[in-house]
Amino acid sequence: MNIAVFSAKSYDKEYFSKHNKTYNHTLTYFDAPLDTKTVSLTKEFDVVCVFVNDTIDAKTIAELAENGVQIVALRCAGFNNVDLEAAKKHNIRVVRVPAYSPHAVVEHAIALLFTLNRKTHKAYNRIRENNYSLEKLIGYDVYGKTVGIIGTGNIGKIFAEIIKGFGCRVLLYDIYPSEELQEKGFEYVSLETLCEESDIISLHCPLNKNTKHIINTKSLKTMKQGVVIINTSRGGLINTKDAIKALKTKKIGALGIDVYEQEENLFFRDLSESIIYDDVIARLITFPNVLITSHQGFFTHDALTEIAETTLSNISNFEKGNVTNQVEI
Repeated sequence: MNIAVFSAKSYDKEYFSKHNKTYNHTLTYFDAPLDTKTVSLTKEFDVVCVFVNDTIDAKTIAELAENGVQIVALRCAGFNNVDLEAAKKHNIRVVRVPAYSPHAVVEHAIALLFTLNRKTHKAYNRIRENNYSLEKLIGYDVYGKTVGIIGTGNIGKIFAEIIKGFGCRVLLYDIYPSEELQEKGFEYVSLETLCEESDIISLHCPLNKNTKHIINTKSLKTMKQGVVIINTSRGGLINTKDAIKALKTKKIGALGIDVYEQEENLFFRDLSESIIYDDVIARLITFPNVLITSHQGFFTHDALTEIAETTLSNISNFEKGNVTNQVEI
């Protein structure tokens, strides 16, 4: 099939071109994201392959249909950036990669937590300047702490098991509790209880109307003073302005995020010589207890291999009339 790959970076081109040798699709790469400004590029393509910050809204989908596009292939697990109702209306299938490498994301979340706690990023910079002082580098034992996990899908399950291995008490919240985790003795509680009792909270739920800004002024008020929050899921789960207020009062003791609500204007590009007009992230960066990475939780060889293989397989299966990993409304 003739595929337009949007938001294509060097690693996308490398992995997709390598694994496409098995599938023999025609790949055309566009550096630009897919949105209403670039959708005109999709003429004569059967498929658009998109990532987390492409905007596939109703207007974009209508033009995709007009241009003859039959399928939107997400090379990610989340699909909050796609208007599924519009896709259904125009008979465009939407497929995704539901589980490319959940361990990659979990390991990055753990890295954020331990880096913030033991301040290894600061120690690294000090040593490079021949500063061997330990002042202001004190951390705490994660062992024995209560860790709350919001969302227990594939990634949340793995995070629960790994963090339990550090000797933590683990509290879980999900509207659809995992029988597997319950059988293993994990404890599900209400969201309120989780917020009240957790020393550390890690977010692993999808972004939808029920979870948007699940971390906000109201939920933060119920949390412990100095709570640590980790988010490797979707930026919109946190009301960033509310989080900044909580950082100022030290309600949030540390914040580690691999995602950001307005990341589509920043992440995946080199802006080192640019003026950043986003005052919110500019303020976040000023806090010494905030650690931000630019959506790299998925970024391992294993995950990139699985993403390319599953995406290309989804497209081939669609071509054969056997739709796999379809996003249902």
